[in-house]
Parts: sequence; C-alpha cells; structure tokens
Amino acid sequence: MEEEGRIHRYANDKVSIEINEEWCKGCSICVEFCPKKVLAMNRRGKPEVVDLEACTRCQLCDLRCPDFAITVESSEEDAEIEAKKGRG
Repeated sequence: MEEEGRIHRYANDKVSIEINEEWCKGCSICVEFCPKKVLAMNRRGKPEVVDLEACTRCQLCDLRCPDFAITVESSEEDAEIEAKKGRG
C-alpha cells in the first residue's frame, strides 16, 4: 500500500484501488456492494483493502460511492491486453 496524504493506493499486477479518505464520509456502501469482500471498514470508519488478490475489478464499489472516494482501475499491462483483444 502506498500512502499520499489521505489517499491510499493498493495495487498488484491486475488492479489498482485508490481510496481518498478526505472525500469518504464512511457510509460503507463500497464495502457492502463488494461481492468478493475485498474491502472492510477500518477503526477510523473508512474503507480499506483487506484482500486485493480477490478483486475482480467489477467496479461496484467505484460506481456506488456517492463521494467518488474510491477508484478501481486495471493495471496498465492488463488494460493493454484487453485493448488488443478488442482490435482483433
């Protein structure tokens, strides 16, 4: 995990998840909608990634967040592979 101010970045070779704690009001919608339980609420009442490897990049957390405080992106390498498949 990388931390830049109140922005936390979690990444592996397939996915990158960024959580902006300053924007987050702690509603836990992202945690509730995650089908793989990648996220959990921490002791400060903010979401954190607890199982990055389980993330399927469905982006339900990203799409449902009313504060735009969470972003889910595919890794650059994975995005390039997907783009090449689309050109085929």
